Amino acid sequence: MSAEARPEQMPLAGVRVLDLGRHLAGPTCAMLLGDLGADVIKIEKPGVGEDGRAAGPPFFEGVSAFFLSANRNKRSLTLDIKQAEGQETFRRLADSADVVIENFRPGVMDALGIGYAVASERNPRIIYCSISGFGADGPYADRPGLDQIIQGVSGLMSVTGFEGEEPVRVGIPIADLLTGLYGAYGILAALQARERTGRGQEVNTSLLEAMVGTMGFQAVRYINGGGVPPPAGNHHPINAPYGVFRAKDGYLTLGATGEKRWAQFCRLMGAEEWLEDPRFATNGARYENRLVLAELINEKLQARTIDEWERFFNEAGIPAGPVYAMDGALDHPQIRHREMVVERPHPILGTVSLLGLPVKFSETPGDVHRIPPELGEHTDEVLCEVGLNGDDVRRLREQAII
Repeated sequence: MSAEARPEQMPLAGVRVLDLGRHLAGPTCAMLLGDLGADVIKIEKPGVGEDGRAAGPPFFEGVSAFFLSANRNKRSLTLDIKQAEGQETFRRLADSADVVIENFRPGVMDALGIGYAVASERNPRIIYCSISGFGADGPYADRPGLDQIIQGVSGLMSVTGFEGEEPVRVGIPIADLLTGLYGAYGILAALQARERTGRGQEVNTSLLEAMVGTMGFQAVRYINGGGVPPPAGNHHPINAPYGVFRAKDGYLTLGATGEKRWAQFCRLMGAEEWLEDPRFATNGARYENRLVLAELINEKLQARTIDEWERFFNEAGIPAGPVYAMDGALDHPQIRHREMVVERPHPILGTVSLLGLPVKFSETPGDVHRIPPELGEHTDEVLCEVGLNGDDVRRLREQAII
């Protein structure tokens, strides 16, 4: 970590977060706050930890890659919140916290006596973010919601893939990740509102709402009478040519959108006749005939390699790039230059590679300042910070509460 990125100088320095998240959406939400300097305390089941620790394969020396992906910049505290004294310890932690994040089913935290109503009565400044599968209320609120279920219910899978073929899921847990992002967005807004009002509030989101809210123009198209969108395949659902094409040695993406760029593209390809072809006279016409146009472009692209076309198009101002597998993507010089892959020392793995922060700041940068913690690594430290003494901590451990 550079001197410019000390935790006390980060944007969220001084903000304490209790992270009760499990799996991915909740932990991602908390991690994003930790990236910006919040003190994130991950509260886990004694002995086993949260479910993400066991998610795999792959495991590296017993450490889950899934867990590593969503738990940087946190401290780990074990606490059994199903026991009465564990619940009281949580309430004590929440008394001095700024934010609580949880992604249990709606009503679970209230049933345990540690929900928003109790926490806010004791600490009116607390911001309490609840994440669920289908939403905090409504006819489906009690249903469990996993990422792929929500990809299906939200309509995302219906526009992913190719017409006439089976629906296709996005290759990452996009609903979980975006819900974490929306949750962090809501928490940041609530922190700003608290500066004005002096009071915290409850923030809730769900995988379903996050995915529907991300459907953008495909959803707006339908709800305004534009019909049910078909699967988009590898070509843009509005603009053409804009998609995936075949070069001599593999695939690349390019976008010759807009009339000026289209005309330039035709001249670069030595295909001025396309400018006179009524099938391609407007963007709407090109879109309707996008598959025919794609085959014509593919024929032209056989003359050069992906690398040759990438340089050729970009030098001419036509956006184009290779379709990389993960190795090509994460070894890309621009991705490395922007520090989107970082290495940190790890007590088991020696060195661990983690993803970097996608948002940069000129004055108060965030950083990967803590590696994903070992289970319970900071239990004693955190409990002493909220006033428990050594005897209290030993007693809680003897009773298997921590």
